Amino acid sequence: MAVVEELLRSEADNTISFGNHKLAAKAKLEDFQHAGDLLKVKTFGEITKLEKNGMFLYESVPGTSVLNFKEQENGVEFIVEGDEDAQITLGLIDDTEYEVFIAEKSMGTMKTGLGGKLSLSVELQNAGEVAVKIIQA
Repeated sequence: MAVVEELLRSEADNTISFGNHKLAAKAKLEDFQHAGDLLKVKTFGEITKLEKNGMFLYESVPGTSVLNFKEQENGVEFIVEGDEDAQITLGLIDDTEYEVFIAEKSMGTMKTGLGGKLSLSVELQNAGEVAVKIIQA
């Protein structure tokens, strides 16, 4: 998978791709319009962060490149790549239980707190692309 050179782009299937974990210096893109929403991305080797309409949506430490990020009524799914294992935090629905799938394997269920954040670790080093799917349980 190639990094997202333009930092954030809309795909033909109505998903978005964002992030560039290969950048040495911070880069950001603001006020990107997609499906009626305003998106903002900040990315480089140490962190990738995505906001939608001023609200937290995605963060990874270290930075990652994300393809085909799709929000659905019952969760999110995307493909992620990075040079190192990453801690990913997603902004979801408050106080809700989700089943987490990494590389099509269930990792069990996790519950968000009052802030709606769900954190997971994804092994990326030497893994190439890894599919992540989070579905409301």
